[in-house]
Amino acid sequence: MFGYVRPLQPELKCKDFDLYRATYCGLCRCLRRRYGLVAPMLLNYDFTFLALLLWEPEERFVPCRGRCHANPLLKKPMCPDSEALKLAADESVVLAWWKLRDSVEDEGFWKRLAARGASWILKPSYKKAARRRPDFDRTVRDCLEELAVLEREGCPSLDRAADTFARLIQSAAPAEGERGRILAQLLYHLGRWIYLTDARDDLIEDRLSGRYNPVAARYGPDGDDEALRLTMDHSLELMGAALQLGDFGCRLPLLENIVYLGLPLVEKAVFEGSWREINKQKIWRIDR
Repeated sequence: MFGYVRPLQPELKCKDFDLYRATYCGLCRCLRRRYGLVAPMLLNYDFTFLALLLWEPEERFVPCRGRCHANPLLKKPMCPDSEALKLAADESVVLAWWKLRDSVEDEGFWKRLAARGASWILKPSYKKAARRRPDFDRTVRDCLEELAVLEREGCPSLDRAADTFARLIQSAAPAEGERGRILAQLLYHLGRWIYLTDARDDLIEDRLSGRYNPVAARYGPDGDDEALRLTMDHSLELMGAALQLGDFGCRLPLLENIVYLGLPLVEKAVFEGSWREINKQKIWRIDR
């Protein structure tokens, strides 16, 4: 959806890199099986991270092999189907559809036209996913409507706007028991960080187009990188603290790489203006 949540590949051990790629490919296969041939186009790094978080703790990762969606003649190591993959697949469809509907309201004519066409294609899959995850669907709809109101009002409160999106991402995980509370804390601050990262990434573009941007509304048209970085780093620290409280089994080193190395590097690239070029690169562009 945004693509900001990714590991720092050069610092990954081979086994953790293989685990990440198997989770990514497993999510792709799950999307295809549950929602058809178009659904893998919704595959993204952010929901791969969600699947890693939600997976039941294992001492050792044991992949299966499945046919690649992009090349059916090729078999790749993949994570076997699980509740974590199903949840990530369903919620990625729901969020993608609502984001398209939001674009229909907010974007210019040509982008609005493209978003309307894409949402029409995705609608049958969305209806199926919404039936499977009604609570998440309702929360996404309500939070995006709340965000739309804040944008129309030109809300000057950075925290109020970021909190709304953070609650949306927080709802992606079951909030039951101690594990649920840990995931809720982690995902809340992930959502807050994503929203602020995206706002900083779009600052110049929004200024030129006259669109609302929470960073500009709070700090002025040029923003305030020092103040913004301070609040974003605070969310990263709270994410890291929550991560250490949970049991994530063999996936912990990979999750630590993403939270402690990947996200700070993305943040640095966004502030320096190099993110959009980096974003074009695949994580596994260099084969091992």
